[in-house]
Amino acid sequence: MENILHILNGDAALDGFNQTGLDGDVMVWREVLSEGPLQENILSGSFWSARKKWITETFKEDPDTYQHKVIDELGKLNSAYTEINLWFEFDLHCQVNLLGVLQMLSHKTDMSAPAIYLICLADCVQFDNAKGLGELNGEQFEELYDARERLNEWEFELADEAWKLYIKNDAAELQKWIDSNSFWGGVPLLKPALQAHLKRLQTNEAGLNYVEQKLLDIYNSGIKTRHEIFVAFWKSDFIFGMGDSEVYIYLDKLQQKGIIEI
Repeated sequence: MENILHILNGDAALDGFNQTGLDGDVMVWREVLSEGPLQENILSGSFWSARKKWITETFKEDPDTYQHKVIDELGKLNSAYTEINLWFEFDLHCQVNLLGVLQMLSHKTDMSAPAIYLICLADCVQFDNAKGLGELNGEQFEELYDARERLNEWEFELADEAWKLYIKNDAAELQKWIDSNSFWGGVPLLKPALQAHLKRLQTNEAGLNYVEQKLLDIYNSGIKTRHEIFVAFWKSDFIFGMGDSEVYIYLDKLQQKGIIEI
């Protein structure tokens, strides 16, 4: 019998996945690599120590909870699987998490052994414009599974380049790399996600990046509460894939600069 692992990006997808008849173990990826400090070597102890410190301080989480829900969950990657299915979305949040997962797999796994597949909602447009796996039922999950695409060594090499450039936070270098790639193989959603990230690296004459300026514009339009600002931002810029907690990080920065008061 084949040993199968499904890696889900976040708990929101668990309910729909559990309604399926798909075999295999489940690992939930609960990190937010699109925000906070990163290091190139994702397998290093210092990488995860820095992540734990930042997550627990920023989101007021208990360190033991982070250890249990995030780090202990990663231990499942130490098992031998013949098939690994990656359930990740199109937005920046999910695509950066995907890059992190691919980094871990490329260093921990004999790539000639397991078949690794990527599954994304963007591959199926018939689900009433649903923007997240958490909006789907078990039957729809199975349809996505049938449309999965196997990744090969070429995609892993591309993802490795993207990860290293993402860590560097050099807008000019990242833009040059994106422009130089005309073929994205099984990871075509990486390009628009990285283009969204470029907007965060570039600042305007006021010293604000795209996200900060957009939130300020929403605030100046008369929307003054954090939740209402988040809803307005999500409607127009879901490419960033930010939850309310991540948006609040940017609102806190604007408030610390004395630009807004909420």
